[in-house]
Amino acid sequence: MSLAVGVASSSKNMGFDEKSSRSKESTEVKTPPNEEEVELHGEKIHRTMSESSVCATEDDEEEDVKKIDLGPQVTLKEQFEKDKDDESLRRWKEQLLGSVDFDSVGETLEPDVKIVSLAIISPGRPDILLPVPENGKPKGLWFTLKEGSRYRLKFTFQVSNNIVSGLKYSNTVWKTGVKVDSTKEMIGTFSPQQEPYTHEMPEETTPSGIFARGSYSARSKFVDDDNKCYLEINYTFDIRKDWSSTS
Repeated sequence: MSLAVGVASSSKNMGFDEKSSRSKESTEVKTPPNEEEVELHGEKIHRTMSESSVCATEDDEEEDVKKIDLGPQVTLKEQFEKDKDDESLRRWKEQLLGSVDFDSVGETLEPDVKIVSLAIISPGRPDILLPVPENGKPKGLWFTLKEGSRYRLKFTFQVSNNIVSGLKYSNTVWKTGVKVDSTKEMIGTFSPQQEPYTHEMPEETTPSGIFARGSYSARSKFVDDDNKCYLEINYTFDIRKDWSSTS
């Protein structure tokens, strides 16, 4: 699942196949070596990336990733003030960032993303609300899913300070110490605003059968294109013959 066996898995049986990892790739466009082109609400902008990295992604842990030196980020105000003499570009930026309160974002370079809520939605059942752990480690069993049931992950998040580029969700699942699923979902690029954003993962179906039942351990991450990690959750969950009485 998205929080379970591949919260972002594209497989209808929760994707117990490491090769079924899903990610969205954009068409490559040549940009300056210290910049990247990102899409924000359907429009393309360039921004300078930073060297900071808060945590490694699953790909970095398992693959030999080529490292490059990246220049500093610019503030949202600086991004907005660039090319003011270009009337068409100015109008485009006003349309793109017109709702941003520049007094509140100030001169902060680094964006900040806060995961506000997490929930598992299953047809015909009350939503399973998952408390977001401050230390990234929920106490005990985090949730239970019924085998062969349909579900999706829904979460809300707040963006502040600056544009967050290429926010991604990744999830890795193990059973009895063996990795059974590794998935990734591109969420998108977002400008800072007061109101939280909401995102729902595609609907999945839990696997069924005696071999699918049991306890699992998993790790979920929310990272951006700079490899900055905003939340990492290490948790356990169960797949059982029926829903938990408290779910």
